[in-house]
Amino acid sequence: MSPLPARRVAVVGTGAIVSGSHLSALRAHSGRVELVAAVDVDPGRLDAFRELAGGEVAGYTSMSAMLDAVRPDLVLIGTPPALHREQTVAALKAGAWVLCEKPLCLSLAEYDEIAAAEEASGAYASVVFQHRYGSGAVHARELIARGELGAPLVAHCQTTWHRDAAYYAVPWRGRWSTEGGGPTMGHGIHQYDLLLHLLGEWTEVRAMAARLVHDTESEDVSTALVRFANGALATVVNSVLSPDEVSRVRIDCADATVELTHLYGHRNDDWRYTPAPHVAPERVAAWRAPAADVPSSHTAQLGALLDAYDDGRRPPGSGPDARATLEFAAALYKAAFTGRPVHAGEIGPGDPFYPAMHGGHPGWAPEERA
Repeated sequence: MSPLPARRVAVVGTGAIVSGSHLSALRAHSGRVELVAAVDVDPGRLDAFRELAGGEVAGYTSMSAMLDAVRPDLVLIGTPPALHREQTVAALKAGAWVLCEKPLCLSLAEYDEIAAAEEASGAYASVVFQHRYGSGAVHARELIARGELGAPLVAHCQTTWHRDAAYYAVPWRGRWSTEGGGPTMGHGIHQYDLLLHLLGEWTEVRAMAARLVHDTESEDVSTALVRFANGALATVVNSVLSPDEVSRVRIDCADATVELTHLYGHRNDDWRYTPAPHVAPERVAAWRAPAADVPSSHTAQLGALLDAYDDGRRPPGSGPDARATLEFAAALYKAAFTGRPVHAGEIGPGDPFYPAMHGGHPGWAPEERA
């Protein structure tokens, strides 16, 4: 069988996340992709990226002009969050698949616009949730799914990071209309996406949120209690107020505890399995890390997306699967701002938290902060 042609790729936005993580991922898959175009509204930044990328990368300051001229197979989007929905829909309408930085969009209403564009075009849009794709995460998910660790019972998900005033001096940060929220949307989403990926469908959220330090529209810390369809209960903490930074997911199952501790990415050695006293040693041996050590990374996720493209199937990190993570964020905000439990599936058209994560709630909606 002849090899498949290289997929023609364009990047939109040429800042640090694209020039670093996405460009290295493209180079790692150089036999399967060809970077043909880059888009940035800043000509100087665009020229610097093209020089860094090397090769014949066409430069554009307009995404629509690029789509008309290049017709790429895949578009990688690394612009500020407020632009994601419009740019993703434009790429889908042009027939390109999309891999977009998180959050894919700022509300469930926007997500459903993207889903409609997918349906109309036949192309797919995925969101970057790279922590799912490291070999340690794949291994843990398989063990839990097969029941090797016993029934999941109790879980903890912790994103305790630190961001200072200079970080929030960037105009689009900390604002609902441009970032979609605080650490619940922009920081902790990676960790609780991994938690949902490991434990499956969530059913109920109770939560609290606060502005304790930063003068922002959105929160700088949130906490949640979560019930899963399998009966497990979890806590989730999202903070940008924590000098000792750590990212952690811990799941206590009937026969073992599995724990991941890292910061911005993990390898096999970052995962630890602790057996319950009654577990026989031969079972513990089966939990050993896989032989291959694949870091969680854009490279790993891009490989999974290209596999799906080659097979003509929906890629991971898209569709209802990715929507469930965004719905969790909306439910956390609704539960925090209303003081009531929120159940999966209850936020839809007509609910104030469907078009905006703040839900128009007094004290949190932008007009209340004016």
